[in-house]
Amino acid sequence: MHHNDEHIDELLASRGLRLTRQRRQLAGLLFRGGDRHVTAEMLGREAKLSGFRVSLATVYNTLHQFTRAGLLRRINVDPARTWFDTNTTVHHHFFNTRSLELTDIPQERVSVDVLPAPPVGTTIDHVDVVIRVTPR
Repeated sequence: MHHNDEHIDELLASRGLRLTRQRRQLAGLLFRGGDRHVTAEMLGREAKLSGFRVSLATVYNTLHQFTRAGLLRRINVDPARTWFDTNTTVHHHFFNTRSLELTDIPQERVSVDVLPAPPVGTTIDHVDVVIRVTPR
């Protein structure tokens, strides 16, 4: 999904987010180049390289706000870091344990035939499959 400044403003406003300078700048980095997988640290470095002055705390807060607003999907692949995906459709991932890269897997390429019954009073929303791979 590619967005210019006007579309980014519309995107943020449509999700009830105030159009602050830092949100607009971070959204521009996230959404101008198609689907991406980023950590807060990666986005913070990218912001600095682009000349944006933003604290890592602001990057974290913004990523979590965007996630709550449905603009990002949170992916937990490692207890030490959280990844955020700009592709919010249902899909799965390969995680390269050496390069720390995530690669999308279309939903129809993964089959989960048998799931346990969820705890009483709950329902299964969706299943996230992360397949860890290591180069030979």
